[in-house]
Amino acid sequence: MADPGFFTDADFESYRTLIYRESGIHFTSTNRSILESRLKERLREKNIDSVKTYFSSISSDQGELKNFLDSITTNLTRFFRNQAHFDALQNYVIPELLKIKQAAEKTIRIWSAGCSTGEEPYTIAMLLQEILPPPWKYEIIASDLSLKCLMSAKEGFYSDSRIVGVPEQYLKKYFDKVAGGYKIHQDIMSRIRFDYHNLNNESGLRNQDIVFCRNVIIYFDEAAQNAVINRFWNSMSAKSFLFIGHSESLFGMDTRFEFVKTQWATFYRKFT
Repeated sequence: MADPGFFTDADFESYRTLIYRESGIHFTSTNRSILESRLKERLREKNIDSVKTYFSSISSDQGELKNFLDSITTNLTRFFRNQAHFDALQNYVIPELLKIKQAAEKTIRIWSAGCSTGEEPYTIAMLLQEILPPPWKYEIIASDLSLKCLMSAKEGFYSDSRIVGVPEQYLKKYFDKVAGGYKIHQDIMSRIRFDYHNLNNESGLRNQDIVFCRNVIIYFDEAAQNAVINRFWNSMSAKSFLFIGHSESLFGMDTRFEFVKTQWATFYRKFT
Protein backbone atom coordinates (compact mmCIF):
# COMPACT_ATOMS: atom_id res chain seq x y z
CA MET A 1 0.00 0.00 0.00
CA ALA A 2 1.48 3.35 -1.03
CA ASP A 3 2.21 5.86 1.71
CA PRO A 4 0.27 9.01 0.70
CA GLY A 5 2.24 11.11 3.18
CA PHE A 6 5.53 10.10 1.61
CA PHE A 7 4.66 9.78 -2.06
CA THR A 8 1.51 11.48 -3.33
CA ASP A 9 -0.24 10.74 -6.62
CA ALA A 10 1.21 13.98 -8.01
CA ASP A 11 4.72 12.89 -6.98
CA PHE A 12 4.21 9.53 -8.65
CA GLU A 13 3.14 11.21 -11.90
CA SER A 14 6.17 13.51 -11.83
CA TYR A 15 8.62 10.68 -11.21
CA ARG A 16 7.21 8.23 -13.68
CA THR A 17 7.05 10.89 -16.40
CA LEU A 18 10.70 11.77 -15.84
CA ILE A 19 11.74 8.10 -15.72
CA TYR A 20 9.87 7.36 -18.94
CA ARG A 21 11.33 10.37 -20.72
CA GLU A 22 14.89 9.57 -19.65
CA SER A 23 14.93 5.77 -19.95
CA GLY A 24 11.77 4.43 -21.59
CA ILE A 25 10.98 2.43 -18.43
CA HIS A 26 7.25 2.55 -17.80
CA PHE A 27 5.90 2.47 -14.25
CA THR A 28 2.18 1.78 -13.91
CA SER A 29 -0.03 2.01 -10.85
CA THR A 30 0.45 -1.74 -10.31
CA ASN A 31 4.22 -1.43 -9.86
CA ARG A 32 4.13 1.94 -8.08
CA SER A 33 5.17 0.22 -4.83
CA ILE A 34 8.45 -0.90 -6.47
CA LEU A 35 9.28 2.68 -7.41
CA GLU A 36 8.35 3.90 -3.94
CA SER A 37 10.55 1.27 -2.28
CA ARG A 38 13.59 2.07 -4.46
CA LEU A 39 13.02 5.80 -3.91
CA LYS A 40 12.97 5.38 -0.14
CA GLU A 41 16.28 3.52 -0.30
CA ARG A 42 17.84 6.26 -2.41
CA LEU A 43 16.63 9.03 -0.11
CA ARG A 44 18.09 7.19 2.91
CA GLU A 45 21.44 6.91 1.12
CA LYS A 46 21.40 10.63 0.27
CA ASN A 47 20.03 11.66 3.69
CA ILE A 48 17.14 13.51 2.04
CA ASP A 49 13.71 13.46 3.65
CA SER A 50 11.55 14.90 0.84
CA VAL A 51 10.67 13.32 -2.51
CA LYS A 52 10.15 16.82 -3.91
CA THR A 53 13.65 17.90 -2.90
CA TYR A 54 15.11 14.78 -4.48
CA PHE A 55 13.07 15.31 -7.64
CA SER A 56 14.62 18.78 -7.96
CA SER A 57 18.03 17.17 -7.55
CA ILE A 58 17.63 14.58 -10.31
CA SER A 59 16.00 17.17 -12.57
CA SER A 60 19.13 19.35 -12.46
CA ASP A 61 21.98 16.89 -11.80
CA GLN A 62 22.65 14.39 -14.60
CA GLY A 63 25.03 12.39 -12.43
CA GLU A 64 22.44 11.85 -9.72
CA LEU A 65 19.81 11.11 -12.37
CA LYS A 66 22.02 8.26 -13.64
CA ASN A 67 22.39 6.97 -10.08
CA PHE A 68 18.63 7.10 -9.57
CA LEU A 69 17.89 5.26 -12.83
CA ASP A 70 20.49 2.70 -11.77
CA SER A 71 18.65 2.18 -8.48
CA ILE A 72 15.27 1.46 -10.08
CA THR A 73 16.44 -1.08 -12.66
CA THR A 74 16.08 -4.82 -12.08
CA ASN A 75 19.33 -6.72 -12.59
CA LEU A 76 18.45 -10.41 -12.46
CA THR A 77 20.83 -12.54 -14.50
CA ARG A 78 23.01 -15.64 -14.41
CA PHE A 79 25.46 -17.57 -16.57
CA PHE A 80 23.84 -19.56 -19.39
CA ARG A 81 20.43 -18.11 -18.54
CA ASN A 82 17.86 -19.69 -20.89
CA GLN A 83 20.21 -22.36 -22.21
CA ALA A 84 18.01 -22.83 -25.31
CA HIS A 85 19.17 -19.46 -26.66
CA PHE A 86 22.79 -20.50 -26.43
CA ASP A 87 22.00 -23.84 -28.06
CA ALA A 88 20.40 -21.93 -30.95
CA LEU A 89 23.40 -19.59 -31.09
CA GLN A 90 25.77 -22.54 -31.35
CA ASN A 91 23.79 -24.78 -33.68
CA TYR A 92 22.00 -22.32 -35.96
CA VAL A 93 23.05 -18.68 -35.75
CA ILE A 94 26.84 -19.04 -35.78
CA PRO A 95 26.85 -21.62 -38.64
CA GLU A 96 24.56 -19.29 -40.63
CA LEU A 97 26.85 -16.30 -40.04
CA LEU A 98 29.93 -18.29 -41.03
CA LYS A 99 28.28 -18.99 -44.39
CA ILE A 100 26.93 -15.47 -44.84
CA LYS A 101 30.19 -13.70 -43.99
CA GLN A 102 32.54 -16.20 -45.63
CA ALA A 103 33.82 -13.73 -48.23
CA ALA A 104 33.83 -10.77 -45.86
CA GLU A 105 35.95 -9.81 -42.90
CA LYS A 106 36.00 -12.84 -40.61
CA THR A 107 34.76 -11.06 -37.51
CA ILE A 108 31.44 -11.60 -35.75
CA ARG A 109 30.16 -8.58 -33.84
CA ILE A 110 27.81 -9.01 -30.89
CA TRP A 111 26.00 -6.49 -28.73
CA SER A 112 24.76 -7.58 -25.31
CA ALA A 113 22.29 -4.79 -24.48
CA GLY A 114 21.18 -4.65 -20.86
CA CYS A 115 24.12 -6.83 -19.83
CA SER A 116 23.67 -6.30 -16.08
CA THR A 117 26.63 -7.73 -14.15
CA GLY A 118 28.20 -9.41 -17.18
CA GLU A 119 27.11 -13.03 -17.04
CA GLU A 120 25.48 -12.89 -20.49
CA PRO A 121 28.40 -11.42 -22.49
CA TYR A 122 30.89 -13.65 -20.67
CA THR A 123 28.73 -16.68 -21.52
CA ILE A 124 28.67 -15.64 -25.18
CA ALA A 125 32.45 -15.12 -25.19
CA MET A 126 33.16 -18.53 -23.67
CA LEU A 127 30.84 -20.21 -26.16
CA LEU A 128 32.44 -18.47 -29.14
CA GLN A 129 35.89 -19.40 -27.85
CA GLU A 130 34.75 -23.00 -28.06
CA ILE A 131 33.04 -23.04 -31.45
CA LEU A 132 34.57 -20.39 -33.72
CA PRO A 133 37.09 -21.93 -36.12
CA PRO A 134 40.30 -20.02 -36.91
CA PRO A 135 40.87 -17.48 -38.39
CA TRP A 136 37.45 -16.23 -37.24
CA LYS A 137 37.33 -13.78 -34.35
CA TYR A 138 34.63 -11.93 -32.43
CA GLU A 139 34.00 -8.59 -30.78
CA ILE A 140 31.46 -8.10 -27.97
CA ILE A 141 30.07 -4.80 -26.77
CA ALA A 142 28.13 -5.06 -23.51
CA SER A 143 26.06 -2.13 -22.30
CA ASP A 144 23.77 -1.29 -19.43
CA LEU A 145 21.96 1.60 -17.76
CA SER A 146 23.48 0.68 -14.39
CA LEU A 147 26.97 2.01 -13.73
CA LYS A 148 27.15 -0.16 -10.60
CA CYS A 149 26.46 -3.30 -12.64
CA LEU A 150 29.01 -2.32 -15.28
CA MET A 151 31.70 -1.84 -12.65
CA SER A 152 30.92 -5.29 -11.27
CA ALA A 153 30.98 -6.81 -14.77
CA LYS A 154 34.37 -5.25 -15.52
CA GLU A 155 35.79 -6.83 -12.34
CA GLY A 156 34.88 -10.29 -13.65
CA PHE A 157 34.55 -11.69 -10.11
CA TYR A 158 31.63 -13.94 -9.15
CA SER A 159 30.89 -15.50 -5.78
CA ASP A 160 30.49 -19.27 -5.51
CA SER A 161 26.69 -18.99 -5.57
CA ARG A 162 26.70 -16.99 -8.80
CA ILE A 163 28.57 -19.51 -10.96
CA VAL A 164 25.79 -22.09 -10.57
CA GLY A 165 24.92 -23.32 -14.06
CA VAL A 166 28.40 -22.93 -15.53
CA PRO A 167 29.40 -26.29 -17.08
CA GLU A 168 32.35 -27.88 -15.30
CA GLN A 169 34.56 -27.77 -18.40
CA TYR A 170 33.94 -24.03 -18.78
CA LEU A 171 34.62 -23.42 -15.11
CA LYS A 172 38.01 -25.16 -15.35
CA LYS A 173 38.97 -23.55 -18.64
CA TYR A 174 37.80 -19.94 -18.27
CA PHE A 175 37.76 -19.19 -14.51
CA ASP A 176 40.34 -19.01 -11.75
CA LYS A 177 39.35 -20.00 -8.22
CA VAL A 178 40.01 -17.11 -5.85
CA ALA A 179 39.02 -16.25 -2.31
CA GLY A 180 35.24 -16.15 -2.04
CA GLY A 181 34.50 -17.16 -5.61
CA TYR A 182 35.81 -17.22 -9.16
CA LYS A 183 37.51 -14.74 -11.51
CA ILE A 184 37.04 -14.77 -15.28
CA HIS A 185 40.29 -15.26 -17.21
CA GLN A 186 41.81 -12.07 -18.53
CA ASP A 187 41.81 -13.31 -22.14
CA ILE A 188 38.00 -13.60 -21.99
CA MET A 189 37.61 -10.26 -20.20
CA SER A 190 39.74 -8.56 -22.86
CA ARG A 191 37.30 -9.63 -25.59
CA ILE A 192 34.44 -7.57 -24.14
CA ARG A 193 34.02 -3.80 -24.07
CA PHE A 194 31.65 -2.70 -21.32
CA ASP A 195 30.00 0.66 -21.84
CA TYR A 196 27.22 2.75 -20.34
CA HIS A 197 24.22 3.07 -22.63
CA ASN A 198 20.63 4.16 -22.17
CA LEU A 199 18.44 2.26 -24.65
CA ASN A 200 16.24 5.32 -24.85
CA ASN A 201 19.02 6.91 -26.91
CA GLU A 202 20.79 6.11 -30.17
CA SER A 203 23.80 3.83 -29.56
CA GLY A 204 25.93 4.83 -32.55
CA LEU A 205 26.66 1.13 -33.15
CA ARG A 206 26.50 -0.29 -36.65
CA ASN A 207 27.02 -3.65 -38.38
CA GLN A 208 26.27 -5.80 -35.34
CA ASP A 209 25.73 -9.43 -36.40
CA ILE A 210 23.98 -10.53 -33.21
CA VAL A 211 22.08 -8.52 -30.61
CA PHE A 212 21.05 -9.95 -27.27
CA CYS A 213 18.50 -7.83 -25.39
CA ARG A 214 16.69 -10.22 -23.10
CA ASN A 215 14.16 -9.32 -20.41
CA VAL A 216 14.62 -5.58 -20.92
CA ILE A 217 11.88 -4.32 -23.22
CA ILE A 218 9.31 -5.96 -20.96
CA TYR A 219 9.72 -2.86 -18.75
CA PHE A 220 8.87 -0.49 -21.63
CA ASP A 221 5.48 0.52 -22.99
CA GLU A 222 4.54 -0.14 -26.62
CA ALA A 223 5.90 3.14 -28.00
CA ALA A 224 9.24 2.77 -26.24
CA GLN A 225 9.50 -0.89 -27.29
CA ASN A 226 8.98 0.05 -30.94
CA ALA A 227 11.59 2.78 -30.71
CA VAL A 228 14.18 0.47 -29.12
CA ILE A 229 13.57 -2.34 -31.63
CA ASN A 230 13.89 0.07 -34.56
CA ARG A 231 17.18 1.37 -33.13
CA PHE A 232 18.40 -2.22 -32.94
CA TRP A 233 17.50 -2.65 -36.62
CA ASN A 234 19.63 0.37 -37.50
CA SER A 235 22.57 -0.95 -35.48
CA MET A 236 22.59 -4.38 -37.14
CA SER A 237 24.23 -5.69 -40.30
CA ALA A 238 22.19 -6.63 -43.38
CA LYS A 239 21.97 -10.28 -42.32
CA SER A 240 21.88 -10.56 -38.55
CA PHE A 241 20.04 -12.00 -35.55
CA LEU A 242 18.17 -10.64 -32.52
CA PHE A 243 17.50 -12.49 -29.25
CA ILE A 244 14.92 -11.15 -26.80
CA GLY A 245 13.53 -12.68 -23.59
CA HIS A 246 11.37 -15.79 -23.72
CA SER A 247 8.43 -13.80 -22.30
CA GLU A 248 8.91 -10.96 -24.81
CA SER A 249 7.63 -10.76 -28.38
CA LEU A 250 7.72 -8.47 -31.40
CA PHE A 251 4.23 -9.60 -32.37
CA GLY A 252 2.08 -6.61 -33.29
CA MET A 253 5.02 -4.22 -33.54
CA ASP A 254 5.80 -2.17 -36.61
CA THR A 255 9.07 -3.96 -37.32
CA ARG A 256 10.78 -5.60 -40.27
CA PHE A 257 12.39 -8.40 -38.25
CA GLU A 258 11.45 -11.93 -39.27
CA PHE A 259 10.44 -14.53 -36.67
CA VAL A 260 12.62 -17.67 -36.68
CA LYS A 261 11.63 -20.91 -34.97
CA THR A 262 14.26 -23.64 -34.65
CA GLN A 263 14.39 -26.92 -32.77
CA TRP A 264 16.39 -25.13 -30.06
CA ALA A 265 14.74 -21.74 -29.58
CA THR A 266 12.91 -18.88 -31.27
CA PHE A 267 14.47 -15.53 -32.14
CA TYR A 268 14.42 -12.90 -34.91
CA ARG A 269 16.51 -12.07 -37.92
CA LYS A 270 17.17 -9.12 -40.16
CA PHE A 271 17.62 -10.11 -43.80
CA THR A 272 17.71 -7.18 -46.24
